[in-house]
Amino acid sequence: MKFEPVIGLEIHVELLTKTKIFCGCSNTFGSEPNSQTCPVCLGLPGSRPLLNKQAVEFAIKASLALNCEIAEYTTFDRKNYFYADLPKGYQISQYFYPTGTNGYVDINVNGDSKRVRIHQLHLEEDTGKLLHSGSILDSPYSRVDFNRAGVPLIEIVTEPDIRSAEEARVFLQKLRTILLYTEVSDCKMEEGSMRCDANISIRPEGSKVLGSKTELKNMNSFKAVQKGIEYEIKRQTKVLEAGSEVVPETRHWNEGKGTTTAMRSKFKAANYRCFPDPNVFPIENNSDWIENIKNHMPELPDEKKARFVADHNLPQYDAEVLTSSSELAEFYDRTVSLYPNPKFVSNWVMGELIGLLNAKKEDISACKITPSSLARLFQLIDDQTISGKIAKTVFQDMFDTGKDPETIVKEKNLVQITDTGEIEVIVDQVIEANPGSVADFKGGKKKALGFLVGQIMKATKGQANPQVVNKLLAEKLK
Repeated sequence: MKFEPVIGLEIHVELLTKTKIFCGCSNTFGSEPNSQTCPVCLGLPGSRPLLNKQAVEFAIKASLALNCEIAEYTTFDRKNYFYADLPKGYQISQYFYPTGTNGYVDINVNGDSKRVRIHQLHLEEDTGKLLHSGSILDSPYSRVDFNRAGVPLIEIVTEPDIRSAEEARVFLQKLRTILLYTEVSDCKMEEGSMRCDANISIRPEGSKVLGSKTELKNMNSFKAVQKGIEYEIKRQTKVLEAGSEVVPETRHWNEGKGTTTAMRSKFKAANYRCFPDPNVFPIENNSDWIENIKNHMPELPDEKKARFVADHNLPQYDAEVLTSSSELAEFYDRTVSLYPNPKFVSNWVMGELIGLLNAKKEDISACKITPSSLARLFQLIDDQTISGKIAKTVFQDMFDTGKDPETIVKEKNLVQITDTGEIEVIVDQVIEANPGSVADFKGGKKKALGFLVGQIMKATKGQANPQVVNKLLAEKLK
């Protein structure tokens, strides 16, 4: 029997507000443990939460970016459960009336388009963080850092529309790109500001009945999401093929071993005993406020991609790559505004620039080349001050040092040789020094011409104008 995976994702994203969701404590990463706490986020008796308006605005902004319907009325509820990093013994969340519902994200996997529906997007507070030490054999202990407790989160819950581990990875990457465009989060998975849990079940192909699902946690990278889901699909398939039943449970992804292990039985909604929080007032998201947020939304990846194709006549592939990050898209946009040759700019950004960034494992935000300096480099090629080949050498220097192209060309004496008489002397010398290649060319071997051109360029250190070289060489070989 063939089985079909059914996957839904729950993504927690920390918001880039200056302060926490219900108090004035700083919302910054990497501070000394427990240095950003107060009676409210520590859950001390008598403390009262006060809602951060910007967190609500960011949740609405993210919901709009994910094509959600925005609720006019939302409430905050207490989700009760015990865990060592949950200081109050409950988590304040939007359980009954979330901010956004019925959204979607369109993805492309191996050339096929697919729509993944968003069930809901809701606001909640983050928990603290446990720091584990030791092992079972040598008296383990854990410490709690409450700096993260009370950090505003949005939880994005998809419908079970995903059918493979690769689809899950592609969706998560697209979601991260969208949220980065909106600037509601930095989405740094390595710092925990974007975390993903996956609900996974399998069923016989063609069946409409959902199988028993497991929830897979502790996946902090795109690779981990794909590998973890792939492993869990194989594990569940073996369980069913052996005639057993999949146990509904929460499982842990062990990155080192590449396996999943059981953590606890799966909670049901009743386990949380949710009820409205009496200390946080309901919110009325009036239409004027929503409309104002909508009017200040940035151009999102799909919109920008469509514009690049329509206005710049770029291939879909180019537009997809250039809009993969808002910073890269802005760099391209600004360069084209200064040097209006969209495809030429695209070729350089996708080839030379991204190649060097990948080699250095750097992001475009750290790049020393500016759109202005890159446009001036292209103008030097157009003016025949330098050749295209020399331009790549200059580009490398610009990337390494941040210097202007004109400065590099002057310092290294890279100005292109265009004087016909000067080039003719070198052409004559190369012809005289390579009679065999000349004979080969006259005998019909076209590759010999390329060799001779290469020798001329070598003799001029790549500075001779290629068009002049080819013209003079062709005339003399006749």
